[in-house]
Amino acid sequence: MDNCIFCKIAAKQIPSTIVYEDEDLLAFKDINPAAPVHLLLIPKRHVASLSDCDDSHTEMLGKLLRLAPKLAAEFGCAVTYDADGAPAGGFKTMINSGPNGGQEVYHLHMHVYGGPRPWRGQH
Repeated sequence: MDNCIFCKIAAKQIPSTIVYEDEDLLAFKDINPAAPVHLLLIPKRHVASLSDCDDSHTEMLGKLLRLAPKLAAEFGCAVTYDADGAPAGGFKTMINSGPNGGQEVYHLHMHVYGGPRPWRGQH
């Protein structure tokens, strides 16, 4: 897409703080973070929304979901367990779809949030 900001970031036409890249995906830091850790994970190939995905996107979606906990761990937000098995830490993922879903950029993207709370907009 000619006017898609995330396509331009994937093409390196707009600078970003890239934290991961492979042949299919790119992950970078959000420029207006809502949490101490706020990453955006995108497919390099333009897909407007999760609602536009079909069976041909299954592998990419799996890679996207698998990347989230790996990056969360790299940024100190992994879920950990104490000796009694009680969980600690953790992260949140979010994919907004469509206007009522809060989507602002029409290029499929997953937010990964983590770090000490409260985060912006949460009390």
